[in-house]
Amino acid sequence: MSKALTEVHNPFHSLCEQGAGSVRLGASLSRYASWKIGGPADVLIEPSGPEGLSRILQHTHTRRIPYVVIGDGSNVLFSDDGFRGVVIRIGRAMSKVVIDDGTIHAGAGIAVPRLARLAAGAGLGGLEHTSGIPGTLGGLVAMNGGSLRHTIGQVVEAVHCLDETGSPMELGQADCGFSYRHSIFLTKPWIVTDVVLKLQRGDRNEIVGHMRDILRERRQKYPRHVPNCGSVFKSDTDLHEKCGPPGHIVEQAGLKGLAIGGAQVSTQHANFIINTGSATAADVLQLIQTIRRRVHEATGAQLECEVRYISPNGAISPAHL
Repeated sequence: MSKALTEVHNPFHSLCEQGAGSVRLGASLSRYASWKIGGPADVLIEPSGPEGLSRILQHTHTRRIPYVVIGDGSNVLFSDDGFRGVVIRIGRAMSKVVIDDGTIHAGAGIAVPRLARLAAGAGLGGLEHTSGIPGTLGGLVAMNGGSLRHTIGQVVEAVHCLDETGSPMELGQADCGFSYRHSIFLTKPWIVTDVVLKLQRGDRNEIVGHMRDILRERRQKYPRHVPNCGSVFKSDTDLHEKCGPPGHIVEQAGLKGLAIGGAQVSTQHANFIINTGSATAADVLQLIQTIRRRVHEATGAQLECEVRYISPNGAISPAHL
């Protein structure tokens, strides 16, 4: 048992008995990541709500216990050695949604496709592009994710969050520092708890139809039935103009199907790395470096990762670094 596990067991077990959330000791992180990769975490906690999360953060702060925050684990790569500290998983206990005219107030733990369906059902447009994106709203906001040249930050009105001490904060759209695949939440130890979205009213049938078209195209293009993290490499404007989207670049370099250990470049879409059943984090990292090297040799382009690697000590960085 690690020092961190010994330190957090009693206080967090007590917190969970008081209703702050549920706790698991030594949980395999492969169960909580869409890549199905990752070693054990000393402690994994799912807060019961913003108040429970605040109390958990107060404990980690006062005891100087390292922690990381995840949602559905769709854009992260955990180390094979796991995590020495507390993994805070924002789940469905924090997924309440209230729709008021053209405004949606949603908890950070709601699944993004479900939120898109609720918006469409209410005749609100602006989230159709997110309908096939795996993960939770909190993670989508932190990464300013999206598709089809749209991002979630474009419709964010406000974000409620907690700082590392558990104190509440509210940020307006301009305060969030949204840019391509980036927000202030990637540079600050702040955790999104709720998001206020401002959408446009439209024809419900048209919105639903558009969403179905997007989903149909995604099903044809992307691997859905094998573990993956979604798009591995960023598709920034300069790269797209010079060389094309990352999947096209990787495919043109002849790397579709390339495998290292249990990690393989998808034969369906080359910007996806799939776990064929036995992939380790080391396999994925080595494959990423091989792809980057060979693409650079062929085109001069430097691919950068969307997916973020979480080391055992809590350092988080784009996987190519």
